[in-house]
Amino acid sequence: MKKTFLCLIILTAIAAITITAKYFYCGRTVTIEKYSDNDRDAKIHPDYSELTIPTNIAPLNFAVNEQGEYYHAKIYSSNTEPIEISSKDGNIIIPVSKWSKLLKANRGHKLSIDVFIKKQDGHWEKFNTINHQIANEDIEGYLVYRQLHPVHDLVNGKIAIYQRNLQNFHQTTILDNGYYREGGCISCHSFCNNAPDKMVITIRSRTHGNSMLLVEDGKVKKISKRLTYPAWHPSGKMISISLNRIHQVFNSSRKTEVRDAIDIDSMIAYYQNKQRVLKTNTALSQKKRHETYPAWSPDGKYLYFCVSPVLWKPTPEMVMPDRYDESKYDIVRISYDIENDKWGQLETIVTARETGKSCLAPKISYDGRWLIFSMCNYSSFPPFQPSSDLCIIDLEEGLKNGKFTWRNMSEINSDKSEGWHCWSSNSKWIAFTSKRNSGQFSRTYFSYINSDGIASKPFVLPQKDPYYYDSLLMTNCLPEFITGPTKITKETLARAIRSKKHLEINMIDMPMTMATSKANQASSPYGSQD
Repeated sequence: MKKTFLCLIILTAIAAITITAKYFYCGRTVTIEKYSDNDRDAKIHPDYSELTIPTNIAPLNFAVNEQGEYYHAKIYSSNTEPIEISSKDGNIIIPVSKWSKLLKANRGHKLSIDVFIKKQDGHWEKFNTINHQIANEDIEGYLVYRQLHPVHDLVNGKIAIYQRNLQNFHQTTILDNGYYREGGCISCHSFCNNAPDKMVITIRSRTHGNSMLLVEDGKVKKISKRLTYPAWHPSGKMISISLNRIHQVFNSSRKTEVRDAIDIDSMIAYYQNKQRVLKTNTALSQKKRHETYPAWSPDGKYLYFCVSPVLWKPTPEMVMPDRYDESKYDIVRISYDIENDKWGQLETIVTARETGKSCLAPKISYDGRWLIFSMCNYSSFPPFQPSSDLCIIDLEEGLKNGKFTWRNMSEINSDKSEGWHCWSSNSKWIAFTSKRNSGQFSRTYFSYINSDGIASKPFVLPQKDPYYYDSLLMTNCLPEFITGPTKITKETLARAIRSKKHLEINMIDMPMTMATSKANQASSPYGSQD
């Protein structure tokens, strides 16, 4: 017994020495006196090259995918000493504190990275210098996103919402569906003006019902209704939502994404916080069309949303209607006077007739100038559409000349699905999801938007391990910027979900069914859609 215990101590010590030696080597500086130029770009992973980056982003750790005995990277700019990293396995792991100091001291300057490899014959080779631009404008401090398995039945699958500190690699859980019995779907989340203390999360659960969790001033209120795609009014006094009945089918002709989804029924409504009233009107909900994806202008004077004509008769559950692949949406907006609760007339922003495609999920920059939306061949669900691209409209220019002109953001789109986009509060950064690497798994990317509405080359959310995404069999979606970490705990949110207590609200002008608007109905047309 004593010998066995002694052997374990010795083996543990050897392992500790090995690990320590590895990281000591990775951290030391190698002196390279002579080298030859390899007149090409190094193969690095992820593709962190020729980017525009904020000063407050986590280190862009990367791996050098080249044959060599040793690897060395020199990271430098004009106002600080360089960071030098050596590695035996090709992984360039940059110290957070040194990286942060270098970026902040060189705001607005160029950042350069020289990559060297030592060949088997002992001589060093240098690849072309990698150049980045350090932006003058910071990105938000935190990102909130949802993570789930890309499966077809989410009843028992894990779904969680995380918040990630973008200045380092620290991540915490806001809510995990394992915290309430029998799981269920954590559908959507939304923050008011990117503020972490004012948020909503929508829940679908066969055990605990459908609800929206309203978080304000450190307290959680449960509204027991099935509500989707929430969007805060900038005043924080109300939340626009859509009510959607979604069907999912499978398309075996596709090589990657085999799923299809369509809104069988949908409408726009809004919840007034102080009055505890959920209501709609004929400008937001009409029998002859579907309405979805509400989004507010930053001044709160306009609500943008998407509309599509109804092309089919009422359809049984889980049966896809005929002509579902002809469903295409326009983007419209309507003026709103929040003090008097008065709606104006609809204005058209961009139409499916004009684009030949479905226009979805409008998001307006906080300075009011830019509108970015998804455009795909058909349907209301861009993540299931490989054709989905991001497009942009200059709203200021459109108001001047009376016509809103859209442009495909080809500089950041791929041949896979792009979507679920959001804006930073300074209107200079967007986060969006893309399936560009696999066609199956969405990842979060960032891009800088310049004064002409041109996006910089996108880069994936940095991770400490350069190969993190290669083994992650989860999909990330619904990124939302927030200025700081949320304070509400996952245990508090889970207790609210499990609780039978909920906020009593009045429902005014809500429909009995999605196709018929009748006043003063106090029931939701939706059952569980897990």
